[in-house]
Amino acid sequence: MEAPAANAAELLRERLAERSAANHAYFERAAELLARLCHRMAERFARGGRLVALGLSPAARSDVRHVTVEFVHPVIVGKRALPALGLSREGGPLRGQVELLAEPDDIVIAFGCFGEGGEEVRAALAAARDRGCLTLAFEADAGAEWELDPGAEDPSVRQELTETAYHVLWETVHVFFEHRGLLEGREAGPRHDSGAAGFLYPFLSEGEADLDGVLADVRDSVLAKAREVGELRERTIADGAADLTAAAARLRACFEAGGKLLALGNGGSATDAMDLVADLRHPPDPAWPPRPALDLSEDTAIVTAVGNDVGTEVVFQRQVIAYGRPGDALLAFSTSGGSANVIAALAEARRRELATVALVGYDGGRIAAEGLADHVVAAPSQNIPRIQEAQATAYHLLRELVELR
Repeated sequence: MEAPAANAAELLRERLAERSAANHAYFERAAELLARLCHRMAERFARGGRLVALGLSPAARSDVRHVTVEFVHPVIVGKRALPALGLSREGGPLRGQVELLAEPDDIVIAFGCFGEGGEEVRAALAAARDRGCLTLAFEADAGAEWELDPGAEDPSVRQELTETAYHVLWETVHVFFEHRGLLEGREAGPRHDSGAAGFLYPFLSEGEADLDGVLADVRDSVLAKAREVGELRERTIADGAADLTAAAARLRACFEAGGKLLALGNGGSATDAMDLVADLRHPPDPAWPPRPALDLSEDTAIVTAVGNDVGTEVVFQRQVIAYGRPGDALLAFSTSGGSANVIAALAEARRRELATVALVGYDGGRIAAEGLADHVVAAPSQNIPRIQEAQATAYHLLRELVELR
């Protein structure tokens, strides 16, 4: 990574410029491949295939969890749930897990093919290819059939581009279910799941023979989504610069006084909390010190026990009671700004004299309107994938600002 800028404002300007350039270059280069890959993925799903995500490094594990929850639990009305599972350290060596669980029609997506655990990831990817799976990696020379390397040197920028790319795959793979005559082995005739095709894909014709035309439309859609996140990222960081800078100073003071950070969120936001905690404990820049942080969505026994016995509204609040001490900090992710269990955790954190930070979407929801956190950074959009992508930039920059001197 480059040396830190002289001050926070300059650093944010520099990092935004880097991201804008990388975002434009990557999706101009990758849009056609992403469109064609969506078509091939749709064929696999139509035959009963599943998405299988795998990775071992701390950052890769958050991507594994993020991509699977997006496919299984779609957040946009009208999109069908698609089968996906994530494989990481919990099940033993990855190659063995692939050999046990992967099926020939599956789509295997690998994260972290180099660096920590990379050799094991590549071995699992090779096993998936041997089984006939479609294989995808976001790094070059990983041994995957489809390789969509972002090309950025900064690991945070690479991850942000990767997240947008797999969100785009999830959003646009559904296009081809509306044109099943374009899927190998399927009979022609448009099929409109939940009656949503016209609303979700107004740019598509009803043609069943013009694959090139549909691919061109999908490519244009990919480029439009890339432009959208670029604009949202810039607005989020520009509007939230003061809160990001102040939050970083509070977190730095917290850490230097011996405190810790508690991070939390639901669904895809839980994987963002996971990623932030990983970046704090295991810094992407070796010059940064590790920082103490806890992910409150990490322990499935606690989350499911409290959710089952008491209610999901208190799954984070109970943990703030258990772990939070005066001088600690809490960072909450919420795309809506109104999740009941997030609000309960923020309220408990304030009662216990923790500093509070919230990354939210839409108009900030209750968290922003009622001032429920000390520092609020909002990504002003109603598109959940774009909100999460802009929030990824926000928390990566927050991590960097904590170490700015």
